[in-house]
Amino acid sequence: MSLFHAIEPQDESSAGRPLADRMRPQTLDEFVGQEDLLGAGKPLRVQIERDDLGSMLFWGPPGCGKTTLARVIAKRTKSDFVPFSAVLSGIKEIKDTMSKAEAAHRYGRRTIVFVDEVHRFNRAQQDAFLPHVEAGNILLIGATTENPSFEVNAPLLSRMKVYILRPLSTEQIVALLQKALADPVRGLGNEHVEAGAAILDRIAVLANGDARSAYNTLEALVLGTPPDSAGRRVLSSERLEDVLQKKLLPYGKAGEEHFNLISALHKSVRNSDPDATLYWLARMLESGEDPLYLARRMVRMASEDVGLAEPGALAVAIAAKEAFEFIGPPEGYLALAQAAVYLALAPKSNALYTGYGAVQEDLQRTIAEPVPLHLRNAVTGLMRHVGYGKGYQYAHDAEEKVTDMTCLPESLLGRTYYHPTDQGFEARIRRRLEEIRRIQKKHPRTPQTDDR
Repeated sequence: MSLFHAIEPQDESSAGRPLADRMRPQTLDEFVGQEDLLGAGKPLRVQIERDDLGSMLFWGPPGCGKTTLARVIAKRTKSDFVPFSAVLSGIKEIKDTMSKAEAAHRYGRRTIVFVDEVHRFNRAQQDAFLPHVEAGNILLIGATTENPSFEVNAPLLSRMKVYILRPLSTEQIVALLQKALADPVRGLGNEHVEAGAAILDRIAVLANGDARSAYNTLEALVLGTPPDSAGRRVLSSERLEDVLQKKLLPYGKAGEEHFNLISALHKSVRNSDPDATLYWLARMLESGEDPLYLARRMVRMASEDVGLAEPGALAVAIAAKEAFEFIGPPEGYLALAQAAVYLALAPKSNALYTGYGAVQEDLQRTIAEPVPLHLRNAVTGLMRHVGYGKGYQYAHDAEEKVTDMTCLPESLLGRTYYHPTDQGFEARIRRRLEEIRRIQKKHPRTPQTDDR
């Protein structure tokens, strides 16, 4: 007799269980997402189907299926399943469980120990699993939302295969919600729900890849919508606002409104309008946009629209991204707002943007000439003999640290790409560039030859 319980089919008629638990996939074929791991012929799926598994660690965001996958594996492999919570369990519970698992192993039973939030276990608690993993008494499956490289002890981590689980896409979550609405046994099929595509898409967007969160929102919305005279529960945006206790903003991460809003934000920054910048930034964040997407766009703005008129803008944008990753939402939104307003108020220059574009055009219309010999390093006697480095002028030897040596390929001599403006710090750069050109004009240009 087993000391634990194998995973059995859930009592689908039982009441009181949350929708997210009732709709939990029971088989690999029901599992949604993680196709790179569980698609037909993928290594993890093959190992599960062959019952040829070792201890493993699932690393991914909330609601992506870590716990569900562990339960599916236990059911598929007919293993005893022991769930552990790193928040509630200590050394005593671990030792008791390991002792029972060792006894079960002697009777030919395999025990899968699933540790949720494994990163919350301290070093001693994690080490308690080691001898039993090595002895084969248990198959350990851990789940974490944190980077295991920093949160899991190296000895334990070295004995586990790490699998990275991705957040579910909006489309995948919509499909799960539709299935829940249609299922009369495990889902809400008996509630006669009418839900428009916009409502389900909105729930999926706000879930941000978390299926559990989406199920919870849908269940609360359905139960909070009274039936009409025909017995139908017609879901509405207004009711969803009440459930979420926040105003719903029309938005779709992949639709036209997404591009309209990011365009408005970018152009407000470019036009040095801090008020409009704050408005469009907040509107996107509060609508469920990925904050790191906005951080990336601001890094682009720092180089494309501010450039060297304010060199610190790029550092501010990068710092905002790091600050958001460090403290997360919603407090981290202020770091993004700080960077956005800074960019809006900074002096503007697109000289780098247009200069780089001009270089790209020349690269397409001209041949890729060899590097001029005088700019090449002569690291061997043969290279010196054929002219590498001949005619090179060392700028530090010049009185004003500038020479008249040409550095562009011959076909592009005299080409000017960077035209600094008179805005901000770039005005100083412009004056310096003018000074460099005056110095170079003091002496006739020295020709560089390929004297071989």
